[in-house]
Amino acid sequence: MQIIYTIPQSHCVVIERFGKFARIQNSGINFRIPYLERIKRVDSQGSNWGSNANKKGFLIELTEQQTDTPARECHTKDNAKVTANASIYWRITDPVKAIYEVDNLPINVSDVTLNALRANIGSLELDEVLSTRQQLNERISAQLSDSGKKWGVIFTRVEIQELKTDQKTSDAMLQQLDAERRRRAIVAEAEGKAQAEVMIAEAQKHSAILKAEGQAKALELTRDAEHAYLEYMKSVVGDSKALDLLLAQKYLSGFEVITKNPADKVFLPNSFSSMLNLSVDSSRKSE
Repeated sequence: MQIIYTIPQSHCVVIERFGKFARIQNSGINFRIPYLERIKRVDSQGSNWGSNANKKGFLIELTEQQTDTPARECHTKDNAKVTANASIYWRITDPVKAIYEVDNLPINVSDVTLNALRANIGSLELDEVLSTRQQLNERISAQLSDSGKKWGVIFTRVEIQELKTDQKTSDAMLQQLDAERRRRAIVAEAEGKAQAEVMIAEAQKHSAILKAEGQAKALELTRDAEHAYLEYMKSVVGDSKALDLLLAQKYLSGFEVITKNPADKVFLPNSFSSMLNLSVDSSRKSE
């Protein structure tokens, strides 16, 4: 490896001297002391980072990294089987801890995330897992912070990519969804009928109000007409006779109503003839 070399932006190199950590070199032109110092590689056996967070096996990347976890089978609190995986976004803040405090950083990042994912899914029922994915992401990210501090890593976010149930659970969820749709349809139909009945009742009430107002107006006009007629009769036959004559006319009008049907039997009271005579006498005197 060259003695003088250039480190690109957002990368660093860890220098060891006699097998021990010596210093960190940042971006720019750098050099090492030949024979005494060597560059720490992360692609050696036992600490193979692969292509995660490094270039060429020795340039440590300080930018945000993404790691996709393999799928793992989990069980919810209500014993539903769920297969889940996630994407982890993380960044190295302390290259020394990232290299020397953990055996294989990328693999450990994936494993600790999957363990947190499985633990959180196990604490929730299936409906909660499916409906609170964002909250689940935030809870897992918060739980990873302690591990990140020990490894010189910041976990920026965790995103659950897939939550897949087995066939039995999927069938049960589909049945539950169909039942919920039927329930909503029944509720909607019932609400529609109730609203229609309310509208009909409101219309009937409005009609009754208008009818009552019309009857009240008719009664008012009738009262005014009778009052005017009574006043006129008073001027002709006197107060007492005018009132008796008006009562007799109402009496006769009542019989006219109840005798419209020929099949009905009508019983005349004893005072009917006297009322009739009163009406006739009053009419003669007015002449």
